[in-house]
Parts: sequence; structure tokens; C-alpha cells
Amino acid sequence: MAQRSATDSSRLKAVLGPTNTGKTHLAIERLCAHSSGMIGFPLRLLAREVYDKVCAIKGPDKVALITGEERIEPKHARYLLCTAEAMPVGADLAFVALDEAQLGADRERGHIFTDRLLHARGREETMLLGSATLEPIVKALLPACEIVSRPRFSTLSHAGAKKLSRIPPRSAIVAFSAEQVYAVAEMLRRFRGGAAVVMGALSPETRNRQVALYQQGEVDYLVATDAIGMGLNLDIDHVAFAGLSKFDGVRQRRLTTSEMAQIAGRAGRHQRDGTFGTLAGSGSYDAEFSAEEVYAIEEHRFPPLTRLFWREAEPDCGSLAALIADLSRPPERKELAPAPEAIDLAVLRRLAEDPELVAGVRGEAQVRRFWHVCSLPDFRQHGAETHARFVARLWQDLRHGQLGGDFVARAIAELDNPSGDIDTLQMRISAIRTWSYVAQRPDWVLAREEMAARARAVETRLSDALHARLTERFVNRRTSVLMKKLGPDAGLLPVRLVEDEVQVDGEPIGHLAGFRFRVDPQARHADRKLLLAAAERHLPELRARRAEALLASLADDSTALALDGPRLTWDGEALATLEAGRNLLHPKVTLDPALAGLAADCRQRLVHALEQWLERALAPLAALRRIDAAAGEAAAGPELRALLIRLTEAGGLLERAGSGLDRLSKDQRERLRRLGVRVGALDLFLPDMLKPSALAAWRTLLGARHLPLPTPVPAMPPVVATPGKSATPPGYRRLGKQAVRLDMAEKLLRAAHEARLAGRGKPFVIDPALAISTGLNTASYAWLLRLAGFAASPARLLPEGAYGPPQPARWRWRPPRREAEAPRAIVTPALSGSAFAALAGLVR
Repeated sequence: MAQRSATDSSRLKAVLGPTNTGKTHLAIERLCAHSSGMIGFPLRLLAREVYDKVCAIKGPDKVALITGEERIEPKHARYLLCTAEAMPVGADLAFVALDEAQLGADRERGHIFTDRLLHARGREETMLLGSATLEPIVKALLPACEIVSRPRFSTLSHAGAKKLSRIPPRSAIVAFSAEQVYAVAEMLRRFRGGAAVVMGALSPETRNRQVALYQQGEVDYLVATDAIGMGLNLDIDHVAFAGLSKFDGVRQRRLTTSEMAQIAGRAGRHQRDGTFGTLAGSGSYDAEFSAEEVYAIEEHRFPPLTRLFWREAEPDCGSLAALIADLSRPPERKELAPAPEAIDLAVLRRLAEDPELVAGVRGEAQVRRFWHVCSLPDFRQHGAETHARFVARLWQDLRHGQLGGDFVARAIAELDNPSGDIDTLQMRISAIRTWSYVAQRPDWVLAREEMAARARAVETRLSDALHARLTERFVNRRTSVLMKKLGPDAGLLPVRLVEDEVQVDGEPIGHLAGFRFRVDPQARHADRKLLLAAAERHLPELRARRAEALLASLADDSTALALDGPRLTWDGEALATLEAGRNLLHPKVTLDPALAGLAADCRQRLVHALEQWLERALAPLAALRRIDAAAGEAAAGPELRALLIRLTEAGGLLERAGSGLDRLSKDQRERLRRLGVRVGALDLFLPDMLKPSALAAWRTLLGARHLPLPTPVPAMPPVVATPGKSATPPGYRRLGKQAVRLDMAEKLLRAAHEARLAGRGKPFVIDPALAISTGLNTASYAWLLRLAGFAASPARLLPEGAYGPPQPARWRWRPPRREAEAPRAIVTPALSGSAFAALAGLVR
């Protein structure tokens, strides 16, 4: 078939220049200035982006979006935004533009762009947008075309090689394999909080959402393949190449200087300068720019394109042979080169060799329909052989009519599964894009609009899931926030304390336990230093607010402070430590190191408030403090003062033997009684110091002096304890395996003395009922009586053969000369039978 000739009735203009020169913006302005128009783009996502902009200007009822996978066509639409493949070339429109026209030199899609460059025309104006390398070929093919050069508004300069850790924020790192993209993104996640990921294999929706992560500042880095070089307008300051070679579908080759410039040109925006360089230590043998390449990129000097790829756009569909021959025919002009075999032609050749499959492909309509099926894009990137098998199955269903709605619905439903990893979701998205394309064809599917809507909905769900997986894997929002704000503007970072959780810009970084910051336990080890550094910048203000709140609660005595040994705790967290003061009963309060960052005035007020709280907490020691005060009075006399000092140091519980009590005068003994000291048979003690609260407070004071701590006393201490081999609890007297509380011991001994006095100097009987009711066993009771100087004659048993209880023993008492030399005693309580005999035997 003869080549179509271009219509030259409209004004034809080529706007050429490097990237970031506002060419697309100019095309949008010209489109909106006309009564109707169309722009063809190289990417669906770019068509969608411009569609949204034009809708905002003209209204959605006047704007259409036409791509292979999505069609939004209002009835009265006058402005069309399309992919280059989907452009209705014969449409009667006032304005037509083609973006990235230099893609006519692309091996895979070049023939499409060349056809649009030659034949897509507007009634009033046609505009070709592209690189300056296109100028010679445009002049040769379209002599009447006006050439308009657009200079770059900003400077692009080479910055050399940088390590990944030295790459500045707002940078893009470009790699040329998915594996390398993932590796770089993972390193950035670890050290810089993560990166957005952009690859050609991602769906347009996922790419847009990843780009939004970067554009909105949630991450400062973008890791991409060479897909970044086209159709993405980003705020990038620096572009770092992880390599300078790629596989172009045929072989591994070094990038051309034009391709390098296309990617590097994404750095800088409008009048803001940009830089480019390489990634040091990437391991690539060709990861350095030559001096010639740097000069060409910085000065925008590239070899001009000499040929564009061409293939017949309207081939002869009289027969399969004629179709293949026409698609393989070389161009007639020297400026055009035959296009390399694209995948649609490769599939056509393979299927044409299957006589059973193509047996019914007769006539122009069937051949054209067969060719359209073979032109199905290989979204899954499986290659010609695998893609041909899928197309063959599709043709078998289409050759006699349309695909049923149930069949297409089942195929779409099988892919509606948002679970799986990144690779699995990418494969599902590629597959659903295939069904989106199929559903958009007007003569392929019954219930086309419904199936197309279902396919779009599934693609959206899968894209959302893929975006979430990419974000989970490659973005650490917390670290990203901190890295962005650890510079001079750290003070501007919004920091909040939600209950005990510290949040930086909405991201939790740890907990403020009391006044001590604890890093989130789920944070990686590599992140801990970073989180601590960020916390130290922002915690002083939070600690100051918390200190003021604590002072207010201390004032009204509503705070939950507690004494834990020598530590003063707040909600279980250390607040201060009690250390040795002027004496044992007056410790010094030392704030925990976590409060060191508070202002000096705040610390002083807090120490004073804690000292007042401590006074209230140590109120159970009031009796002991009276003893301590009396020990300093000269009027008490040296003997009494010495005893009071010993009593104070013993916590108000002192053994009578060796206490110096016998050296006190009658007046001193009276003074001792008025101080509340009870003088017992065996011990001197303050009854108030036997209370659990007083004993707990005493333990606290001993801990403040780092002295050995006595055994803790339970909240409800028993009258008789069984410490076993453990130390004797304070306030108890040890009686073998048991211990009796001092006040109960005195009560038992008082009862024994009352029995002695009732005997008027004669032998007497002691009733053990009271001792037994307290829980003392006979051996322990005997021990107590022996310590107090009681002794008894052996039990008198009945004569042999006689029956009845034994006769009660007669008891005697003599005051012990010294506690350590108590007389050997025999206790004969008023017991009967074997119990009486056992007790007598224990104390004999």
C-alpha cells in the first residue's frame, strides 16, 4: 500500500529542546486556546496527568482520555488526551500535538511515533514536541515545519561520584534492573528512611502513588529505572546513575549520550539548577562518565538523529500473506529505516504458521480483526513465544464473535487477589492490564463497559496493595521524618506526647517512661542511635512540661509516687534517689540523671517538692524522730542520750541486755517512758515502729545509707513468723525455728509474771493457752520462758498402773543475772498426758 501523505494545510511547528523546558506546558496552553484538540503522549500516566489538568480548565464533560487500557469519552468531548498508539489520526480537530516525538528512533515503538509525526494533523495547528536531536530529521521530512528551540531554564552540572550515604536529599538514583533498584532502595530505607520506587513494570496508578510519596516529602529519595526519563515531572535536585549500561532487548550496551541526558535532565526544575553524577561503589565496571559525555550533557550537544523507524501504519489486509508483506516492506525515503520486528509482527508470523488456527481467517474484515488481536500488547513481558500462545487462545474465543461477559468476569475475578509479595502483585497487575485492554475493544467483549469497569477496579485494588508493599518494604516513615529534620530546622519539627508515646511528625519513635526516653522496641538496631539523637533534640521541652505537671500534682498530693528501697519512683520509673544526709533520719534527695536536662530553677523546685513529699511519706517514723531529737538534748544526761542514740540507730527496736538501761536514774527512766519507749522483759521498743508502714520507711532509710537491709515485712505481719534459715524480720524475737513479735512476747511474759505474783513466792502453774492461740509451738514457748528466767521442776507422772492426768508442776522464777547466762529451766505447763511429757522433755 502506498504511503499516506501528510496534510500541510495547518500550521506545523516543532518545539524542540532538552528536558525541563516547559514544552508540555506550552502544548497544554495551545490545546486549551483552540476549540478542539488532541495530544498524544508516550505514557498512559502522562496522558492521565494532563487529562486531569485539562479537566480542571475545560470541565470533565469536554475532555476525553483514550488509552489502550482506559477510555473516558464524554458524548461531547472536544479535547482528547491519548497515548500515541491510541490517537485517532483521522479525527477532525483544530489542534494536534505529539509529545516526545524523538521516540520515532525507539526500536520497539518508533514506527508508531514516526507515523504520528508524518500524519497526525490539526486543522489549524500541529505541534511536535521533542529533543533538539530531532531537528535535522524534521527539516528533511517536513520542510514546511517551523522549528522553535526551547533553551533549558536552569544549569545542569556534573557532580562526580558519590557514595550512597553521601547522596543529598531530593535525589533520584537510577538503576537498570529490578534487583539493583530493590537493593538501593533497601539501603536507603535503612540509612535514610526509605525511598519511592518507580519502574516501568509498575502500573501507572502505583507509579503515581510512589511519585506522590516523593513529591509530598514523605521520603527524600527516589529509586527508578530509566522510566524516570520520560513523562515524570519531579522536584529533583540531583540524579545519581547506579550504572551506565542497560539491556535494550537485544544486547547489553552503554547508554547513548542522549539517553544519559534524558535521565540526567530530570535534575533541576524550571529555573532551579540541578546536578548529576554516578553512585560510587556500585560495582559496575562502566559507572563513570567520560569527559566527552559530561561535556555533551552539560552543554546539551548530542549527535542528531539521522533516521526514524517506520512501518506501514495501514497495511493491506486482503490476506495474511499480504498483511505480513506490507508490514515488512521497507520505507521509500532514506530518512526512514525499517522498524525492527516488533512483538505484534512476531506474534503474527508465528500464528500464521498454524494452519488450523488461521483456517478461517479469510477476507479483509477477518484479516484485520486477526491483526488487531495479534497487536495485543505484551504487558506481562513474557516474550513473543509465550505471548503468541495467549493470543492464540484469545483468537479461538474471538474468531466466531465476542467474549461472553461471564468468561471475562471469571478471568478478572481470578486476578482480584491483593495478597502476595511485590513480584506476585506486579504479575497480577500485568495480567489485569491485558484484560483491561481486551475489555476496551468495542467488538471483543459483551457488556464492554461493565467488564472494563471491573477490570479498572481490580487494577486499582492491586495497585493499592502493591503501593502498600513497596512502602512497607522500602519506606521507614519514622526514620525518614527524623533524617529530614535533624538539620538546622529540627526545632520546627512537630513533636507531641500522646500519653507516654513520643511522636515526631505523627510517627512514634519511643516512649517517655517517667523522664527517661526509651526507643521503640520494634526499631531496628541500626535505627536506635538515630532515634536517640532525634529524641534528645526535642525531649527537653516535653520533659519540662511533664515536670510542671508533676509539680502541680505534688502540690495537691494527687501524684502516684512511691518508695522502692532508696529509690523514689513515679509510675514505676525512677524519679530520684535517697542518699546519705546529715543523719540517718534525714536523707538527701538526688534527682535521677534523666532529669539533668531540666532548667536549674525547675530542678530546684522539684527537689523541694520531693523533699516535702518525703517528709509526709516518712511520717510513720515520727516516734523515732522524737527519740532522735531527744538524744540531742543536754538535759537528758549522757546515760539516757547514749541509750537513745543506740535505739535510734537500731530503728526503735533494741535488746534490753547490754542496752545500758540499768545505768539510768529514776528520772531518766521516766523521761524514757514519756518518749513512748516500752521497757520489756527482753527488749526496749517503740510500738509504732512495729507497724508495717514504719518498718518499710526504715528500710528506705537504710537503703539511702547503703546499709544491709532487713527482711521485708508483709502488709499484715503475723504475730508469729517462721523465718526458717532466713534472717529474723525486724520487730521479732527469734525462738528457734519460729519468731514472735516483740509486743506479743512481752504480753506472754507479762501473763507468766502475773501467775508468778499470784503465787506469792510459792511454786506456781503457767497456763499455755494464750501462747498456743498465737501459733507458738511448745518448743518456742519454752524457749521464750527460759530467756525470761523461768524454770520448773520435772513433770510428776502417775504411779505405774494408775490412771488420770499427771499432777501439775510447781514453777519457780529467778531474775537472770545476764541475758547471755539465763538459767537452765524446765517448763511444766498445765498440760496433761503425752503433751505434758513432751514439753517437759524439750526443756529439760
